[in-house]
This record gives sequence, structure tokens and C-alpha cells, in this order.
Amino acid sequence: MTRALPAPGDTPRRALPVPGGPVCLDVPGRALLLVAGVPGAGKSTLLRRLPPGDGVRVLDSEVQRAVLGRVFPGMPYPRLRPWVHLLHRLAVVAAACGAAPTVVVHLPATGRGLRSAVVVLARLTGRTPHLLWIEAPAGEALRGQAERGRVVERGSFARHVARAEGVASRIRGDGLGEGWVGETALERREAAAGLALARSAASADPRR
Repeated sequence: MTRALPAPGDTPRRALPVPGGPVCLDVPGRALLLVAGVPGAGKSTLLRRLPPGDGVRVLDSEVQRAVLGRVFPGMPYPRLRPWVHLLHRLAVVAAACGAAPTVVVHLPATGRGLRSAVVVLARLTGRTPHLLWIEAPAGEALRGQAERGRVVERGSFARHVARAEGVASRIRGDGLGEGWVGETALERREAAAGLALARSAASADPRR
């Protein structure tokens, strides 16, 4: 089932998951969808399961990490991390400026500053900004990191967890107030069902 998102200037709506099926978001026109949440929440897994579609550009930092890992084999990831982040952000800006109707971006974005920067980028490149937040308790996120074979440094992870506190509940309530056209919060188990994107006009009967 598609959960329609409002037109620019409307109050952001929060989509509700459909039990047993993938979450389907309607992102009409030129759109930038940020998939965010603490490391290990399941963002990369969700994006890997996103069905391919014409006009959809997906950007995951795992791509830059893999490339740099091949260029610098054996180099510890903490030394590669700043370059991975830089290259990923440059790729995000380039994609947002490009012709693809829908750009999907993977970033933790647990802090408001980075989320606001994505909103500004979307507006500057003629796109509507949408947020999909994956909520995961710290224990679940740590298990997710272990499963993917890359555990975030303890202090850094603690900061992500602290910044993420209350984000999902605010999305489900009155919204974040950051300029998003659409805001959706999912639990990790709900996100595991997958994601589908539609670029049709907004539904006349959206679920609140």
C-alpha cells in the first residue's frame, strides 16, 4: 500500500507500515529521500532490497568504503573513514544536482545539523526532501553492526545514540520541524520487510 506524502508547504505526514509487506513511499517529482538512523539500524540492508527502478539513484557509503578498501588493502577502516565520508558526501551533492528524478541517500544523520543540510541541498537542487528514519535500540544496532562485520567505535556510537534519542517519537507526533515534505519512522523489524518507491501523484486518502 502506498502512503502518500503531502505537497510542498503542507504539514509533513507520517506513513504507517503495512504488516507483512514492504513499506511503499510515494515520492512524486524530483525528490531526495534520506534514509537515516544509528549505525547498525539496517539502512544498508533496506537499500540493498530496494527494487531497481528507472529514475532512482541510490547512494550508500558502502560503495566508497569498498572502493577505498580495494585501493588501500589492509588499511584499518578508522583511517579510511574520513575519506569515505568525504567521497560519499560529494557523490550525494553530484546526484542531487543530476537528472535522476529520485535520489535515495544513506546517512546516519542522527544530528539535526546534517539532516538540515540535506533539506537545504534538496531545495537548492529543486527537489522535495523526504526522511525515512529507522529506529533501533542500541543493543539491536550493535548486533546489526556485528552481522555486517564492522563495529563503530564505542564513543562515536554512543554519540549517535544520544543524538537519535526521541527522533522517532517526534516524527510520529508533531514532526521534526526541519522542513521535510514527508517523514516516516520505522522500527528495525518493520524496515526488514523492505522498501518500495512510487513516483505517482499523492493519494487522496493517505493513512495518518
